[in-house]
Amino acid sequence: MIKVTTAEQFRELTASAGITVAVFKADWCGDCKFIDPFMPEVEEQYKDRLTLIQIDVDELEEISQEQRIMGIPSFVAYGDGRELVRFVNKLRKSRSEIEDFLNKAVAVYGTLKAQS
Repeated sequence: MIKVTTAEQFRELTASAGITVAVFKADWCGDCKFIDPFMPEVEEQYKDRLTLIQIDVDELEEISQEQRIMGIPSFVAYGDGRELVRFVNKLRKSRSEIEDFLNKAVAVYGTLKAQS
């Protein structure tokens, strides 16, 4: 996962062509640590369809507020510079829920591309 360190980098990555999924996390977040062991496998599984980026909500508070992130971990999918769909709540996320969300993001992006 690409670790985003500046607001400029975040804006650049989410504006790029294709699907970019931002994962909002924090070092102190237990539910964020829960997903760490399986996220590399999930990333590998989806590497041909999307790019995963990681945002630390404490390091990039400006971006977290701008994106209205209230609970973590939170996932927001962007396609060609616009928000597609989000998976944002304060509950722990399972691998299958994350994969379902990523599949939804790919489907929404495909629908939008077909319409344009």
